[in-house]
Amino acid sequence: MSQPSTIDPLSDVKDVSFTPPRWVSWLIALVPVFPPLYLAAFASLGLLRTLPPTARYVLFFFTSTQLVAALFTPRPLVSLGLAAGRTLLILAMISAGVYLQESRNLRPLLAGYIVVFLTAWIFTFFAGKPDEILLGRLGHPIYYFVSLGLIACVALWLQLDSPFKFSFLNILVLLLTTVTLLASGSRGPLIAFFFGSLIAAFLGNSQYLKWSLSLLAFLLLSVFFLSNFKQINSVGRLINTGLTGRNQIWADAYYGFTLSPIGGQGPYQSGPYLSYLYRDPCQLTPTLERAGVQCPKLFTDIKGAWSTAHNLVLHSLLETGIIGTIGLIVLLFWSAYVIYRVKSSFSIALYSGYILMSFTDVVTAVPSPHFSELFWVIIGINCLSLQQQMISQ
Repeated sequence: MSQPSTIDPLSDVKDVSFTPPRWVSWLIALVPVFPPLYLAAFASLGLLRTLPPTARYVLFFFTSTQLVAALFTPRPLVSLGLAAGRTLLILAMISAGVYLQESRNLRPLLAGYIVVFLTAWIFTFFAGKPDEILLGRLGHPIYYFVSLGLIACVALWLQLDSPFKFSFLNILVLLLTTVTLLASGSRGPLIAFFFGSLIAAFLGNSQYLKWSLSLLAFLLLSVFFLSNFKQINSVGRLINTGLTGRNQIWADAYYGFTLSPIGGQGPYQSGPYLSYLYRDPCQLTPTLERAGVQCPKLFTDIKGAWSTAHNLVLHSLLETGIIGTIGLIVLLFWSAYVIYRVKSSFSIALYSGYILMSFTDVVTAVPSPHFSELFWVIIGINCLSLQQQMISQ
């Protein structure tokens, strides 16, 4: 089996239409269904050496700040190990993007998303009362409501980025994805899709504008129409303007940060400081909980490990303090510059949508059921694309 590290992504700058082997496409398609498969990205870590010096300096600075911040936490040794593992995972995802080279090579994800969406509808129907599939929120055994809505956004962006042909299958997939986004009842993904698509439409290629505006109009009309049915809870949540407790979570996060401002509390150790969330009992996903599947004792003992401050900057301050947050902000701003220069519509939509959503949720923290990892993959893809543009000019 060939290894990604043996492929030189700059072997032919004039021909950048790289297509990965078929087994890699199958692997990408299966990732949404079985997320641990994304760990195969570690095989591509060596490709970070092919990035230009500026990119390597930024990644080195980011890595250094995460590790140094860990030394100023209440438990430095534990934090150092966790920070190293998390940073290495982020670097592996960026290197996977370097390997893939182009966002079109992520299109096999759509096949996996179709399986996830169908599973969500079937599981929601059989896990609860039949009327809950319409009156409640669409759930999934692996994905939370918000993450299900987010991958529906990604699926729509993938479809917008593909050469669209009017066929029964394409229209059916588009409708399935759109209905799943609405039924998840998640405001963050819907807002992320609206603004991410608009930003991509005006900063990316003009062909993207026509389809994105048409789909946005359809979504708005759907929400407006369904909002008349007050008993549909998922749509009712979409038009709700409340913070749903986020103000208390933000207050908890800020207080935890003030207790250790230099290095934070450490990666995956901020749960007890988020008292508004920590008091809730452990659950795998709400859908599994409704089906009677209880949280294992091991997960109960570490239930706060994946609690987030529901704001990217506050969460970073809580976990990595001022030092780690500076490194993260530098990486994010530099990535925004790179993606803007490359002008890939899909990348702009995903990056800006994720960042906008990160004002009220943290959708870039790894590990996750692959959606956070995808954010870092996009950064890697655009790092290489910008380098190829600069060499070819």
